Amino acid sequence: MKKVIVKVLILFIGLTIAHLGVTLFLLADLGADPFNVLIQGLFRTLSVASGWEVLTHGYTHVAVSLLIILVLLFTDRSYVKIGTVICMVCGGPIIDFFTLILGGMIHSGNPFAVRIIVLALGCVILAFGMTIVIKSDCGTGPNDLVAIVISDKIKKPFGIVRIVVDVCFVLFGFFLGGIVGIGTLICAGLVGPVAGIFLPRSEKLVHGIMKKCGV
Repeated sequence: MKKVIVKVLILFIGLTIAHLGVTLFLLADLGADPFNVLIQGLFRTLSVASGWEVLTHGYTHVAVSLLIILVLLFTDRSYVKIGTVICMVCGGPIIDFFTLILGGMIHSGNPFAVRIIVLALGCVILAFGMTIVIKSDCGTGPNDLVAIVISDKIKKPFGIVRIVVDVCFVLFGFFLGGIVGIGTLICAGLVGPVAGIFLPRSEKLVHGIMKKCGV
């Protein structure tokens, strides 16, 4: 039981770090991340096709996340853990918290060069936090699981697979009506490789924390 609690706490720390990165990325206001380009495209397409006024970006995000989880439950349920649900439920509130703190300092009114730096920093922080979540071995967010599962199944480096998956998200989202900005391209090209660099380091960090906790 103690081991599970420690793993969940490590996951939550990683999730908080990752969503600090996401918050910086969003506040820079230079384009949505690849997964949200897909969500945005689906949301706009479904809204027009169905005429459902109650359909929102958030509901579409949850629906796609649940679909990914359901597919994995039928194909390889070993990837779906308690952390997968925690990531899906807690991500939004964490972003809201950091937005409340940082929103007055980082916004679209900042100089373009500053926004680019904030965006790149957000991508690096996101990649670091994401690898801690992954190495907590307690589950990770549904959208991240796509690249993780494919990487494991085809035995290819995570960084490369993440780039390919992100590009697919962007392309599908763009053709469905999602908005692509320079931030989208930077995120797609930066997060995967940086995460690939952090993964072995985060694994050592997580194992060190668990050892100190006696688990």
